[in-house]
Amino acid sequence: MFTGIITAVGEIVSASPIGNGQDMRLRVATPPGWLEGAQLGASIACDGCCLTAVTLEPAGFEVEASAETLAHTVLGGWQPGTRINLERPLRMGDELGGHVVSGHVDGVAELLSAEPENGSTRLRFRAPAALARFIAPKGSVTLDGVSLTVNEVFTDAGGGHVFGVNIIPHTQSVTTLGQLEPGARVNLEIDMLARYVARLKEFEA
Repeated sequence: MFTGIITAVGEIVSASPIGNGQDMRLRVATPPGWLEGAQLGASIACDGCCLTAVTLEPAGFEVEASAETLAHTVLGGWQPGTRINLERPLRMGDELGGHVVSGHVDGVAELLSAEPENGSTRLRFRAPAALARFIAPKGSVTLDGVSLTVNEVFTDAGGGHVFGVNIIPHTQSVTTLGQLEPGARVNLEIDMLARYVARLKEFEA
């Protein structure tokens, strides 16, 4: 489990097909010391996607992503030089600064606009239709691993499902969200509580 509070930004060093060519091995460089205490097989959230470290070094690790993961996340587009948000898993007793994040990406959202708003930046995304009902004003979402509060939800003129979040300067400086441009695709994880509430209502119906 994770919290959506990013603790480092890593960089993709290599991305190589493995097995039958459908899966991929990714090598990630990290800041020195960030992996201290990590053990082989540890879970690491990479842009919000929970992956298993199959090798560990003082300043980097490798993970393997299956064809299923590549098909439902942005990982298939990673190239050497791509910067990604990183988070180590939550430990019992740690401060829960964001919200409960599973690291299981539900889909991909597209950035429509990024506009200054007072001291922050308003980012508006188009959500997949199947996930739109789980996104509510003042609820939580995880975008590329970052825990954020939803500030608006609406349907645009073309019938697209749009939601907006605000990122403060600190978030822009310590994550990759500040470098996103319209058209960028991001990993989206909906609030776990919203998923289970919706499932319970299906049974009630």
